[in-house]
Amino acid sequence: MATSNIHVFLSHGLESGPGGTKVQALKAEAETFPGVTAIALDHRSTKDPTERLQQMKEAMTEAGASPERTILAGSSMGGWVCARTSAETPVLGCFLLAPALAMSAYPQSSPRIQARHTQIIHGWDDDVVLPMPVVELAREQKLPLLVLPDGHRLENSLERLVSEFRGFMTNCLAAN
Repeated sequence: MATSNIHVFLSHGLESGPGGTKVQALKAEAETFPGVTAIALDHRSTKDPTERLQQMKEAMTEAGASPERTILAGSSMGGWVCARTSAETPVLGCFLLAPALAMSAYPQSSPRIQARHTQIIHGWDDDVVLPMPVVELAREQKLPLLVLPDGHRLENSLERLVSEFRGFMTNCLAAN
């Protein structure tokens, strides 16, 4: 596999899958960039966050992805997987949608995100992952945060999410 390749790994939420609307929209957008390989992980075999974290690590290894040329994008539990992965292995980018952060049910739920570029997008009306703990985590780590008038699934903001991801990808690739 060419070392100049950028890998984008997409991690879905607890009740979703790799064919979900957000994952597929972001995957399609990532694939418009030359030299980008986008991989939508399938975590449906487990609901355990630590097993999903291990699946992400294995996917990165199998793809031969270089962390400094890797972008992680995840929603809800997938956002937690991406944040935790970046805390252990600094990556190029971490794009998080309604990430399951600062939640007591998740191990190490407030990771120190170590990506060169990070963007968090959350919904003000999220009743699954409450926005204020995520806002506080973003403030503590000085991370960019966009909060939209939407719920946990961010279903009314798909066009905005894709637009934000396009800009995020452009910034990551320009800095590389």
